[in-house]
Amino acid sequence: MNGSAVNQSDCPEVTVPIHLFFTIGVVSLAENLLVVVAVIWNRNLHSPMYCFICSLAAFNTIASITKTWENLMIVIADVGHLEKRGLSERKLDDVMDSLLCMSFVGSIFSFLAIAVDRYITIFHALRYHNIMTMRRTGAILGVIWTMCGVLAVVMVRFFDSHFIMTCFVVFFIVSLVVICLLYGYMFMLARIHARTIAALPGGSGRSGYQRWRGNSMRGALTLTILVGSFLVCWSPFFVHLIIIMVCPMNPYCECYRSLFQLHMVLLMSHALIDPAIYAFRIAELRQTFKKLLICSLWRQ
Repeated sequence: MNGSAVNQSDCPEVTVPIHLFFTIGVVSLAENLLVVVAVIWNRNLHSPMYCFICSLAAFNTIASITKTWENLMIVIADVGHLEKRGLSERKLDDVMDSLLCMSFVGSIFSFLAIAVDRYITIFHALRYHNIMTMRRTGAILGVIWTMCGVLAVVMVRFFDSHFIMTCFVVFFIVSLVVICLLYGYMFMLARIHARTIAALPGGSGRSGYQRWRGNSMRGALTLTILVGSFLVCWSPFFVHLIIIMVCPMNPYCECYRSLFQLHMVLLMSHALIDPAIYAFRIAELRQTFKKLLICSLWRQ
């Protein structure tokens, strides 16, 4: 899925310093590994929601490793120690593209899983532990990772086909619509339930309403930031793919395609932003991060 193409317009291709890619890749790799270690280390985080968050961090880790390794290969090729068009290099490029596709599809499925888990938590609270058992959570994660691996291989293997490229773009748009509708429906029902609680006689109903409203608003803001960051970071890349399909030779489209490296910076930044959102918005994870950092400093 190399976005580089011969520029047919007067717009020069925008280049990004290679060390910026390395910096983003290394920092995001460290952040997401910290999330994975935190969830594994803290037994209080051994719940379905944090398992899905851990899975999302693992997919982000794959994206960070893939882009960092790809940029390392570019540096090695530029100094003459690696052929850019060799057979083994093309196969390695296909592997890295497959891993990047796997990271994208996995992020989408992880967001969907987190949304469904939150829905069950809010509206089926009494039955939550019977519905979302750790065994079922493990099975869901197994299905997600298997599907992501298969879809990634298929996408990269047949990506030259306009049909596959179209399916890839449609999957992105439909998934975002489904996630937004699910979150919107969830918080609409939460608002209705909160008003019902507030209408109960006595002060308990009103205080319960205030607590519910506060938790709902915090959850809504966290989810909005997560989905919003995903949309901002990945959308330019998919606009790039749409342009390849719709107007590959148009000079105005070529001007947009000249920004491909900036799109890659945004794409990599998604893996950098998510752990920061967890750290600032989820208190339990934030406390675990602090304990892990204090333990590592104390051992030194």
